[in-house]
Amino acid sequence: MALRLWFFGTPAFAVPSLDRLIAAGHVVSLVVTQPDRPRGRGHRLAAPPVKERAVDCGLPVHQFERLRDPATLDELKRIGADIAVVAAYGKLLPQALLDLPTLGFINVHASLLPRWRGAAPVHRAILAGDRETGVTIMKVVLALDAGPMLARASTPIDAEETSDVLERRLAEIGGRLLVDTIDRLEHGGLTPEPQHEAAATYAAKLERKDGALTWARPARDVHNQIRGLHPWPLAATSINGLRLLLRRSSLASETPVPTPPGTIIDTSGDTAVVACEPGSVRLLEVQPDGRRAMSAGAFLRGQRIGTGAVFTSTPPVA
Repeated sequence: MALRLWFFGTPAFAVPSLDRLIAAGHVVSLVVTQPDRPRGRGHRLAAPPVKERAVDCGLPVHQFERLRDPATLDELKRIGADIAVVAAYGKLLPQALLDLPTLGFINVHASLLPRWRGAAPVHRAILAGDRETGVTIMKVVLALDAGPMLARASTPIDAEETSDVLERRLAEIGGRLLVDTIDRLEHGGLTPEPQHEAAATYAAKLERKDGALTWARPARDVHNQIRGLHPWPLAATSINGLRLLLRRSSLASETPVPTPPGTIIDTSGDTAVVACEPGSVRLLEVQPDGRRAMSAGAFLRGQRIGTGAVFTSTPPVA
């Protein structure tokens, strides 16, 4: 039997979950997403990806400013729902709202809970060098991502995978797992599993300061920072007084090299191999501040920079 549900989501990660619910025949009676925000260099007002998809599908959309407002809660109570789904909505939900759907709220979270509760689980998993991650469907409670788990699906993290690529893959996994979970929940085939609190870790929201890169670290850690912060805020370094954003890299070697960290040791091809401590990282794609992205080789040739030059740490941009 198709359920009548609400869908709370905002970014592109949430779109596959919405698509899967619609394809499964569930009645999405309401889509709730964040208000339109300025986006891009022109700071033009733009709709969130979930709103764009919902409008395309002819679904009713609300962009409430305050979920605790009595008028908002009255409106949601009038619409009614069997169950509500949250997928990267971006706001904590008050208890008065959580109590409205018959079967409560469930959340599509991009990690294997209780590891990486919070705002940036995909990025933090890569930054930490995790070899595996996944998606957890859990019941929503007032505590952040702490509700009992209904289902989990794991997937390996490729050594070269950037956060945006991994997030898109997890979004598809989450959509499939969500529909399966709702079907089993509807027919009483699930027993919620409490999370192990002692194992919980938190995925803090990314800030620009996270991009400040230090070369005197193991090469794998440097590579993980570069791919974990793609596409935002991007790892950053400096050379010859220029601030340079690092968009893509690969692990060149984990063997110690007899040169100071940050030194360019190879510029063959269209890349630049840079010494770390220990090991070295191969820079593939970079972006000078305020300019387009380009290969590392093209940047070095344009600046007439060769082997022996040294990248330095750059202060974070506020």
